[in-house]
Amino acid sequence: MTAQDDPLASSGLVVVDKPEGITSHDVVGRLRRIMGTRKVGHAGTLDPMATGVLLAGINRGTKFLAHLTAATKAYEATIRLGERTSTDDAEGEVIATTAPLSDAELQAGIARLTGDIMQVPSSVSAIKIDGKRAYARVRAGEEVQLPARPVTVTAFDVLSRSGADVKVSVRCSAGTYIRALARDLGGHLTALRRTEAGPFGLDEATPLDELTKSPRLSLSLDEAMARCYPPISVTEPEYHALSQGKRLPVDAARAFAGVRAAMGPDGRVVALVEVNGRALKTVFVARPATL
Repeated sequence: MTAQDDPLASSGLVVVDKPEGITSHDVVGRLRRIMGTRKVGHAGTLDPMATGVLLAGINRGTKFLAHLTAATKAYEATIRLGERTSTDDAEGEVIATTAPLSDAELQAGIARLTGDIMQVPSSVSAIKIDGKRAYARVRAGEEVQLPARPVTVTAFDVLSRSGADVKVSVRCSAGTYIRALARDLGGHLTALRRTEAGPFGLDEATPLDELTKSPRLSLSLDEAMARCYPPISVTEPEYHALSQGKRLPVDAARAFAGVRAAMGPDGRVVALVEVNGRALKTVFVARPATL
C-alpha cells in the first residue's frame, strides 16, 4: 500500500496551540473548515481564557481520542493572591478579598496542595450533574457544590512573584483543576497556558492562524498511536486477523501487560491490543478490513 492509496492518509492528530478568547468547541469549528472535514473532535477541554496544547482528532483520529493517553498535564499559570472570584478566574466577579499570602504562607499552601490530594472542582467546571454541566447550572442561578475527588499534583513550583501576582508551573494528573488550586490558595487565575498534554508539548503545537495558511496533521494516526503506546510487531497474517477484530493466541514468551500498538511489517499500526488470558484482543482497530 502506498501513501497515495492509504485510506488513513488524512487521519491523525493536530496539536493546536489554542489562542485566548475562544472555546475548545470553537477550535473544532475552525479545524473543520481548515482540514475540509466534519470529522473533528478534541480531547482535554481548555477554558476560553486558557491557551496552549489542545489535542484534536481528524477523520479516523476522532475514534482514537477515547484511547489517547494524556494522563498527565503540565501548565504555567498566574495566580492573583488575596482575591476570590465567582469563577475562580479573572472572568468572574470579586467575591472576597484578604491579605495576600506571604512567601512563607504561599510555600506552605503549595505544599498542602502537592502530592495525592482530594480536590473540590470549581463550581463552573464542565462536570455534569444529572446530565447538565456545572457551569450551566451556576449561570442559571443554582447553588452548585461538587464533591471532592482524588487528583495528583506531582510538581507545583513558584517561577516568580510580583506583589500579589504569582507565576507558577504545575504538573498534575488529568482532571486536576488549576483554577481550584488558585482558589485554595485564596486567589484566582489571571492566566493559564497548558504546556503539555501526555506526550505532546508546545514544541509541536501549531497556532490556528498558521494552520489556516498551511493545513496539515501534526501526527499521522500511526505516529500518534505509536507515540502513546509501546509498539509490538505482528506478522502480515496477524495484521489481517487483527484488522477483522479477531483474537490471536499468546504464549508466555509474548505476553505483556497494558495496551500496545500492533505494528505490521509496513510500519503501519493496525490496532491497539492487550492480552486477555491466553489471547491477544483488540482494544481499538485503527485499520479495519472494511476500509
